[in-house]
Amino acid sequence: MMRAGAHLGIAGLWGNSVRFWSNRRGVAAVEFALIAPVLLIMYFMTMEASQAIEASKKVSRVGSMVADLVTQQPTIVKADLDAIMKIGTVTLLPYNRSVPDITITAIQVTTDTPPKVQVVWSRKVTSGVYGVGAAAGSTTTVPTALNVAGTFLVRVDSTLAYKPIVGWTTDTQQKLGFIETLAKGMTMSETYYLRPRRSVTIPCSDC
Repeated sequence: MMRAGAHLGIAGLWGNSVRFWSNRRGVAAVEFALIAPVLLIMYFMTMEASQAIEASKKVSRVGSMVADLVTQQPTIVKADLDAIMKIGTVTLLPYNRSVPDITITAIQVTTDTPPKVQVVWSRKVTSGVYGVGAAAGSTTTVPTALNVAGTFLVRVDSTLAYKPIVGWTTDTQQKLGFIETLAKGMTMSETYYLRPRRSVTIPCSDC
């Protein structure tokens, strides 16, 4: 025969369970615990996407601005080219997790039949180090629409190894799991062509 105390114990347990599941504050806490990680992930993804889009726009701006500054010069020297590329690098601020690689190449399309596309001079900055780009006299390529005999062109290639803010850390040993994958980043690049503004060609005396 079941004693009255046992009935009271079961009733008390049932009452506590009912109160627990009917407590709205408890339900809200559980819902928040389930939803909060999803909201945080969506927030960081949205933030990272907007940062990446803005960085991509700035990489394009680097190419157009550097080409514009170079093509305004009737003549140029490598010190001027280095200064212009430095200005292009500053254009990416406040993004400073990596620096862009910039290559300026002067191209002459010859009047031969068929025309040859040759490098006149080239200057580049890679990982902050300035130096000579493609060798003078070497063959290169241009888009078909720009392959016009007797044309002088300035080509600017800008490349950025974009590093997401979520995966960026000063200590590479701290990167774990998906953060390590994010930290590898992505490559953004842009190529821009312009013709000289104030002269037929733009010679560089010491390139």
